[in-house]
Amino acid sequence: MRIIIANKSHASYAEIICKNIEESAKVRGTGIARRTPEYIINKMEKGNAVIALDGEKFAGFCYIETWSHEKYVANSGLIVHPDYRHQGLAKDIKQVIFDHSRKKYPHAKIFGITTGLAVMKINYELGYQPVTFSELTDDESFWKGCQTCKNYDVLTRTDHKMCLCTGMMYDPEKKAESKKKNNKVSKFNDKTFQRLKHIKQTLFYKKEKAEKE
Repeated sequence: MRIIIANKSHASYAEIICKNIEESAKVRGTGIARRTPEYIINKMEKGNAVIALDGEKFAGFCYIETWSHEKYVANSGLIVHPDYRHQGLAKDIKQVIFDHSRKKYPHAKIFGITTGLAVMKINYELGYQPVTFSELTDDESFWKGCQTCKNYDVLTRTDHKMCLCTGMMYDPEKKAESKKKNNKVSKFNDKTFQRLKHIKQTLFYKKEKAEKE
């Protein structure tokens, strides 16, 4: 298995990448921003993507988005082919794209929004911390990417302040300060994120019920 920085020579995988992203969203029943093959190829040509290959067979993918004049970076579109799931590949891909992002954009804040507990856990282990949506980029083009998500109406009803996704961020400046104060690494607690997710869902369900009444 190879996890490498993608380039234009990997353009032939764009179709299967888009197909896997869309099918994964349907299986999970959660929202996800759709991407076109042309969009994926553009990321490859700019060196802003990583691809996992088992020989010549596609195994996984993730790409980099930049916002607010490269002050913010997002590692998006993480996907693992069904044949390679539950083997730790997603974590390996996230590590490679995270390291690539830190090297290419050393001063940028790296953030992401997700409904998946597994992705939250991986992000936490990389040094991300949960944040409110107000701490994320205010770049309108980022939020436009959510328009194809099934939960977009929730985001618009709350004026982009909350959604079913959880925002997480790696801030290099805060991380440096934290290391000076304390070198101990805290242990990840699944229950923390499960509780956070449950609270957010409960709030929205109550809001929807009240609006109907």
